[in-house]
Amino acid sequence: MKAEELAPAPAEDAQPVKTGGTKPAEKFRQLLKAQAGNRHLILLQDFPDPDALSSAWAYQLMADGYDIQCDIYYSGMLSHQENVALVKLTSLPAKRWPQQSSDAPDLSQYQGYVLVDNQGTTSHLTDLVRAAQLPLVFVVDHHALQGNLKAELADIRPEVRATATILTEYLQADILQLDRSNGRHVKCATALMHGLRSDTGHLMQAAESEFLAAAYLSQYYDAQLLSAVLQASRSKRVMDVIERSLRNRKMQNNVSMAGVGYIRYEDRDAIPQAADFLLTEENIHTAVIYGIVHDEDEEIELVVGSLRTNKITLDPDEFIKEAFGQDSQGRFFGGGRLTAGGFEIPVGFLSGFYENSDYNRQKWEVFDIQIKQKLLRLINPENGVINTD
Repeated sequence: MKAEELAPAPAEDAQPVKTGGTKPAEKFRQLLKAQAGNRHLILLQDFPDPDALSSAWAYQLMADGYDIQCDIYYSGMLSHQENVALVKLTSLPAKRWPQQSSDAPDLSQYQGYVLVDNQGTTSHLTDLVRAAQLPLVFVVDHHALQGNLKAELADIRPEVRATATILTEYLQADILQLDRSNGRHVKCATALMHGLRSDTGHLMQAAESEFLAAAYLSQYYDAQLLSAVLQASRSKRVMDVIERSLRNRKMQNNVSMAGVGYIRYEDRDAIPQAADFLLTEENIHTAVIYGIVHDEDEEIELVVGSLRTNKITLDPDEFIKEAFGQDSQGRFFGGGRLTAGGFEIPVGFLSGFYENSDYNRQKWEVFDIQIKQKLLRLINPENGVINTD
């Protein structure tokens, strides 16, 4: 992702970055009180998942109680069928940033921005807010610390399985009292339950904090609404990508890897879905799927990949960072959490998609070989790190 240094340093009395600590909900309450009357821009990763979407909505509802107006934005797309269904069925108030700059919101109307389920490295919108010199008010995330964030307050807990867990803890601290008769509250609780479920492998990787959060949300969520979200059908294009991953997969040391070629920008979420599917194969504990995602309108190409694993001794964050390293400015090309990870590598000078051309085929062959070599270096049964306990 494009990224430079984060927002300007906060005022001298700003809260430093923290990872958990005592009474984080009370610190969050104090932040909302201090920000009363302001307007916040909530930024999600370019392709937000249910955890990010639901957590941002929870923040918006809690902030509203302190007279803080919030707008939720992402710059990519909702391409996973469950994400589309979640936003549509719950009327979740997240919006795509307009592609035309003339239609974009006026950043001068905001007094600060908030990062939810990301730390600015997976959103192209961070460049815009930095250029506008908006202060970073709050960061809440469950991924490993990505850099020296300068925020008024940051609640970053890698030991927690989902950002929705943290936001639910705030709700449990009565920063907002959920009301079963309030339709928005019920829909937000449903979205949070989906966020918990999706980021913990149907709660199979959940820790105590996730179960406590789910127990609290069970008083308010709509089970039928959640069932409708989960029953969203896969598109034919997603099924085609899964079929390509099956046809192209290479297996070594209980790892399945596959390149799926070129994928349209709006179908990007087919890559993690293919990784989830390949992980179900017998004797496979880790699956890595990658392809070249191209945006014909923006003429942008990226090598995008997803890793899924059920091997408890494999740290996806460490694995991906070791495999693909950093760019010239020291930013890692990817990272991960407990059982999943992802990477994104700009194609750069070689960008350019031409229908039915040998150039596309040759370019894909080069990137396919390069990605496989980087992965094979780590999963080689003799010299690799995949079996390190």
